[in-house]
Amino acid sequence: MSGQPDQNPSPPLPFSLGYDDRDEEEIMRRWRAILRSNKWSHAAYLEEFEDAWRAWNELPAVAFDNWAGGAMAVLDHFKVRGATVLCPSNTFLATPRAAQLSGAEVVFYDCNRHDLCGSFDDFVAKAERHRPALAFIVHIGGHIAFDIHKIAAYCQDKGIILVEDCAHAVGADWNGQKPGSFGDAGIFSLYATKTITTGEGGVVVSRHEDVLRHARSYRDYGRGSGYKVQSLNHRMDEFRAAFGTVQIRRMPEIVAWKQTYARDVLDPLYPDRVRLPEGMSSGFYKYIVFQSIPTSTGKVYELPCHRIMGVEADLPNTDWVAKNHWCVPLYYPRASAAQGAPE
Repeated sequence: MSGQPDQNPSPPLPFSLGYDDRDEEEIMRRWRAILRSNKWSHAAYLEEFEDAWRAWNELPAVAFDNWAGGAMAVLDHFKVRGATVLCPSNTFLATPRAAQLSGAEVVFYDCNRHDLCGSFDDFVAKAERHRPALAFIVHIGGHIAFDIHKIAAYCQDKGIILVEDCAHAVGADWNGQKPGSFGDAGIFSLYATKTITTGEGGVVVSRHEDVLRHARSYRDYGRGSGYKVQSLNHRMDEFRAAFGTVQIRRMPEIVAWKQTYARDVLDPLYPDRVRLPEGMSSGFYKYIVFQSIPTSTGKVYELPCHRIMGVEADLPNTDWVAKNHWCVPLYYPRASAAQGAPE
């Protein structure tokens, strides 16, 4: 397989992390430099990674050890303790759990069937009833939530802080606008299975300097705030930061390959799938279909969060989605890319 997808994918693409073997020497060169530098954390490679992320995301970035550390920093900044936080149930448990552990009351809202992301209609219904201080919107599967513009406008009008869970959304955009830029903050994941990865890691982005300042202090025991910010260690070390810089440089190629494969090979085979709105590009963390398939990587989420947490909630679309979607294998071919893809 070269840089162009095979028109007859059989058997399905084998599992592969979003990593290109051609980058190994560059990564090792960076790691050797770190070993010799005596600066293994919180130094030049972290700054380089954050600058590289900003160049793609077009927002200032603060790197973390994982998504959860970034989420806790954002929630701590907005002082949600004792407040209500809206959260879609169709998400990973980390999203509501971060709000819960921050002292907030979590109220779940429903998703849309066609994109698996938060429903504007149910968002408004729950917001009018519960008056949240903050709300999460989750970009699922690699695309941006279809109702993001309406939800963001509503939150701005009502004074609700909007936080984007961008864990899946690396490489996505909607008419050039990147995930994390619609609300007040965005939080990305760099976990091992993501489109680009540092093994473990996370990134907070925001257009608000006070959010960024708080995040930088929160990840480092409250340093820089006179220790008024009460937290522990959520720093990204230099090894992961150096790896992340190489990864984000490779990201456009990884995403472009997935987009081409999805368009040319998978779309003709799976008409009953998530269909993107005009102007939206997905990073294709997942390729989601609404038909049972013989070879699947499973569901995006097997169980909705309200089911996991034992919360009584009438969320018919969320329950429907859990039963009626599957993910087609779609992995960047790291070994073959190393042998034949264009530089």
